[in-house]
Amino acid sequence: MSDAPIEPGAPGADPAGREIAADSGDAGSAEPRRRKPRDRPLVIVLTGHGKGKSTSAFGMLMRSWARGYRCGVFQFVKSGKWKVGEAKAAAALGGIDWEKMGDGWSWLSKDIEESADLARAGWAHVKQAVAEARYEFLILDEFTYPLRWGWIDVGDVVASLRERPGFQHVVITGREAPPELLELADLVSEVAKVKHPMDAGIRAQQGIEW
Repeated sequence: MSDAPIEPGAPGADPAGREIAADSGDAGSAEPRRRKPRDRPLVIVLTGHGKGKSTSAFGMLMRSWARGYRCGVFQFVKSGKWKVGEAKAAAALGGIDWEKMGDGWSWLSKDIEESADLARAGWAHVKQAVAEARYEFLILDEFTYPLRWGWIDVGDVVASLRERPGFQHVVITGREAPPELLELADLVSEVAKVKHPMDAGIRAQQGIEW
């Protein structure tokens, strides 16, 4: 097979330009008949106080996009005002739904109740998407925070994810994930902080944090 890029809309490509060969054994789950027998939908939780939880999730997003998965990202803390580098990259790739469900870092919010309402509305939107099996790969970024703060019912989240139809990988990021979520998850990674630039007074910067 040629290594030359395939133009969007060309034969053998999906609208975003990803090659989907009918005889390929490595084409992801764009069509269920292509899915490998070993594939199982996973709940993945990336937690801990170290840096790299969302970064890891976005790495999986790139893999899933490349395999033809229907992909969605819902960020529960960052607001629409944030110019997030990963979102810009996803927009350039095409075929990835990306929504920001919050109003910025909630501990700096001027109206906590409004922040809570935004989080609840965001979860209602995600819950509907899960029920409809809208995505095959879904990231709920920084979702542990509204769970920890009691804005969203953990039991409702666990039940919705446990009973999700179809084939849906769900990745959840954020510190201090609740025990119920850890019990549900198929994969849990805890990112520990050993050293961080902020400890030396170095502020967050483009290309590293956003």
